Amino acid sequence: MLEPSTSPAVQPPPPARLRDAWVALAGLSAVFLFEMLDNSVLNVALPTIGRELTASTSSLQWVSGAYSVAFGGLMLLFGAVADRFGRRRIMLIGLVLLTIVSVLTVFVTSVEQLIAVRALMGVAAAMTTPGSMALAFRLFDADDLRVRALTVISTAGLVGLAAGPTIGGLVLAVAPWQVLIVANAPIAIVALIGIRAGVAADQRDHLHNERIDVVGASLGTATIVGALLTPTLFVAGADLPLAWGVAVATTAAAVGFVVRERTARRPVLDLRLVAQPLVASGLAYKAASGLAMAGLSYLTTLQLQFAWGWPPALAALGTLPQVVVLLASGRFVGPFVQRLGLDRAAWMSAAAVVAGLAMFALLGRFGYPWVLVALVLVAAGMRVVGVVAGNNVLRGLPSDRTSIGAALVDTASELATAVGIAATGTILAALVGGRITTMTSTSGRLASFEDAILIAGLTITCLAAALVAVGIHRSRRTPSEPTIQEPSHV
Repeated sequence: MLEPSTSPAVQPPPPARLRDAWVALAGLSAVFLFEMLDNSVLNVALPTIGRELTASTSSLQWVSGAYSVAFGGLMLLFGAVADRFGRRRIMLIGLVLLTIVSVLTVFVTSVEQLIAVRALMGVAAAMTTPGSMALAFRLFDADDLRVRALTVISTAGLVGLAAGPTIGGLVLAVAPWQVLIVANAPIAIVALIGIRAGVAADQRDHLHNERIDVVGASLGTATIVGALLTPTLFVAGADLPLAWGVAVATTAAAVGFVVRERTARRPVLDLRLVAQPLVASGLAYKAASGLAMAGLSYLTTLQLQFAWGWPPALAALGTLPQVVVLLASGRFVGPFVQRLGLDRAAWMSAAAVVAGLAMFALLGRFGYPWVLVALVLVAAGMRVVGVVAGNNVLRGLPSDRTSIGAALVDTASELATAVGIAATGTILAALVGGRITTMTSTSGRLASFEDAILIAGLTITCLAAALVAVGIHRSRRTPSEPTIQEPSHV
């Protein structure tokens, strides 16, 4: 099944400049564009979908949730599969699946069918997204070029994230909602062409020949799916026995996964690799930033609209500076990292994200200028840590484990985002009586709401700060060369 290498000793030299790999970078950027554009575009169309398919609120939630659960739950499995059978091959298969499933949307006639389509798109995303980071890392052999390549790819995704709601609104004004999903097909085709033409097939010595740990992969998938579902069940006020049952099952799966990976001869995820300083610190920074970003986004929306009474359009303008910083700061990431070094840039950018969240929690109630500074700090920190933390994780792993490393980075971010939203939602629900969306604007209720935002913000800040502290502690144990790093074939 492996793509054979007829001359494994002869390999084209890595590109000396980014422009020398523009075809590959265009394809990889298209993959990340799909990931970030997809949900941001679709969320705008949910009311229209609900009307046309007569879907309930819970069904509409699963239109987005089915994608996220499949995506987050299967990344580790497909990361392991890619390291075994070829990163490029698995990504190309995923892109073909994405193209076919996107086109199938035109035949959808019920919300159940749409949920199934979204779940399959999540499977395709799990096959392709971690590979975009792993393949970009493999293109170059110098850390500065790797950082710049990852910056280019992430910029494409951020453009999709920022422009998604606007694009979705404009399309819905002139076309049916199905167009928003079918549009993924041409993006996938661009990615398919770029990767097939610009990325060489994996060499045998870049992969491993071990069997896939099916039991470990299944337990890992069950753990991640449960971790993504459990907070939603509790926050949504679902049947409590069901929520607790899922929580217990998730815990049992997590314990089983750890035991399996520590005892299996060929584990799907070698926990000794995760414990490596570069890997552990990078994952901690990534989780801290994801946690803080999720909490800030959720709390800012509530602060602007429910506490201050801003209309949605004005609230959207209020968060625009964050989008501007995310997009405009890409050109400064490379010089910043070059000046400070990878390790210092990683912890400083993660600390900036936490500081921005802390500023919002403590001072955001006193006026928009404080919210603005918090948004800028978090955006600037996210722009750097998203690239550098991922690069650190990959350079701390053997060359035949880069896909599983990229999957770990994305999984850490997905789980942290779920925890951030669940924690803030739970705290607000506990401290503010009644429904927030129908809250009367009395001075007492408003004060209670502001206090709840303060407590929720500080809680998320403390959790994120603890993760940054773990990252700093682990990074200080990093030797001059990673102890488990194998000779690079990149």
